[in-house]
Amino acid sequence: MLDLKNKRISIIGAGRSGLASANVVQSLGGIPFVSDSSPNPSSNAAEDLRERGIEFEFGSHSRRIYDCDIMIVSPGVPSDARILSDAKSAGTKIWSEIELAGRLCRGKIIGVTGSNGKTTTTTLIGEILKKGGRRVSVCGNIGIPFVSLAAEMSPGDYAVVELSSFQLEMIDEFRPDAAVFLNITPDHLDRHGSFENYAAAKMRIFENQTSDDFAVINRDDKILRERCRGLKAKTTWFSVEENLPDGVRGDPNGDLTIGDIRIMRSGGLRIKGIHNLSNACAAAAAALNIEIDIKDIADVLTSFPGVEHRLEPVRLIGGVSFINDSKGTNVDSVYWALLAVSTPIILIAGGKDKGGDFTALNDLISRKVKKVILIGQAAGKIRSAWNDLVECRIVEDMGEAVRTAFGSADSGDTVLLSPGCASFDMFDNFEHRGRVFKAAVGKLASREVTS
Repeated sequence: MLDLKNKRISIIGAGRSGLASANVVQSLGGIPFVSDSSPNPSSNAAEDLRERGIEFEFGSHSRRIYDCDIMIVSPGVPSDARILSDAKSAGTKIWSEIELAGRLCRGKIIGVTGSNGKTTTTTLIGEILKKGGRRVSVCGNIGIPFVSLAAEMSPGDYAVVELSSFQLEMIDEFRPDAAVFLNITPDHLDRHGSFENYAAAKMRIFENQTSDDFAVINRDDKILRERCRGLKAKTTWFSVEENLPDGVRGDPNGDLTIGDIRIMRSGGLRIKGIHNLSNACAAAAAALNIEIDIKDIADVLTSFPGVEHRLEPVRLIGGVSFINDSKGTNVDSVYWALLAVSTPIILIAGGKDKGGDFTALNDLISRKVKKVILIGQAAGKIRSAWNDLVECRIVEDMGEAVRTAFGSADSGDTVLLSPGCASFDMFDNFEHRGRVFKAAVGKLASREVTS
């Protein structure tokens, strides 16, 4: 166990991971100091810290942050932030929250990354391992900070950790026993500056693995196929496009197999869409490497209903279906959401732009979308991309977006929230955005009943 007793730990950022890091450091005898440049970094942050007797500062970073043995950086802090370059110049040891968690964890770590599908696959792996009798914690970018669970884990436990590029770009010795890489498409370019920088951050998931570890990688992703040659870890490929003699194949019109061994019929998956078949293959490959029984894998895959905010059916009102895909925070995720919906679509999109190219969706927008309702900072950019293809209307908030979409829909249509953007211009996070969408749909349903 990492010894933090009497160590001075500066924690940069007072969001979920920052507060969790502060609590863990204090519980292990360290002396945390939390600093956030925002005057109101998160709800109840100040109250929580005061209750625990943890010192903090909000609104700016004082020189005190450099008076530490270790600096822990939350995912929201860019790696090129001035305070980090100053800390490096001063010789300060800088860790990400994931690095701290990895050093505290005595169990096995299964790390899951990719541009899309991380939450679904992380959850699936966790459910399969539970079915197989393993003690499992599902955490990370999925919502529960890894650091809040790591110190309590025993050697026989498993942590299935969803990992973002923000979390991976500042690791040092972090080493997952299993690294699952689902896919890579341009995302977070507003943060990383280029696709190459984003891809390099993601690829760090393999950096410290050895021949005792294993990697699960999407054979259908051309970029991963090229970049993941010659990894130190034992590699299992998965695919929905080609047969693999030693990997996991999900034939859209046939079986899900490992080599020549049948796991189940691909059509038996409860979660639909070719992207979810790919996610299921990744989860199965990870579970097979941990020697989970094939029957347990199939039982979970045929019963798993999906995750909240990811193509989540909300309600049927007047023959119009409402689907919450608030987790769709980049262009590629909107692509898969549009493909998954077979009925005419009224699309609600927009939010904080992440540098995505919305014209990449032009063909699907032309073929499948009747109208686009736009919210948030990126509304103008998206309208410029699609206005010649479909009617695009900018509205003020989610409530107006839902009402406008319903007013534009006919019976048999689908109102799909798939923003293609981050949520932080209008909401606390994508979960908050999804809840606001569902609440607006609920109000609409109440009004329809009483009218």
